[in-house]
Amino acid sequence: MLKMAVFVSGGGTNLQSLIDATQNGSINGEIVLVVSNRKNAYGLERARNASIKAETIKDQDLLIQRLQEENVELIVLAGYLAIIPEKLVQLYPNRILNIHPSLIPAFCGPGFYGIHVHEAVLKRGAKVSGATVHFVNEEVDGGPIVIQEAVDIADLETAEDIQQRVLKIEHRILPKAVQLFCDGKITVEKGRAKII
Repeated sequence: MLKMAVFVSGGGTNLQSLIDATQNGSINGEIVLVVSNRKNAYGLERARNASIKAETIKDQDLLIQRLQEENVELIVLAGYLAIIPEKLVQLYPNRILNIHPSLIPAFCGPGFYGIHVHEAVLKRGAKVSGATVHFVNEEVDGGPIVIQEAVDIADLETAEDIQQRVLKIEHRILPKAVQLFCDGKITVEKGRAKII
């Protein structure tokens, strides 16, 4: 089974969707490490409740050392609100997946994270939003797109309501993308991710 590390900064609901999918066998992989840049992130508690190693790591070299010690083959960013060091991106080319709460290339890039994305979507008056799973490269939210799914938000009035509707999509497409990766069904050609 493929060994994964999941990075979180907050509550870890996307992490929980991955824990559930690995436990029920729909993902042919194992989460061997959960890392947070925030010691109070509830995602760490979720990991411990599932008997997964959970650590707060801010130092880049220590982070890389721990990933190598655990023989991590895939990194999943599940609500990780920090920029991934370039050295790590180079060590794991097309082996870092991120979930972003918009339809990239809309509402993405520096400054677009968490509730800020949904506030921008609401302010712009967008009628549709959604979520994107993509590989991480040196450009923020610029890596090859693996899966996207849209949702109608025309009836919603607050950024929080948009966030909750989009989260339901995130919880569905992130485990699906991880499953495809673990099954060797994603290739990257000329900067485009293809599902085979």
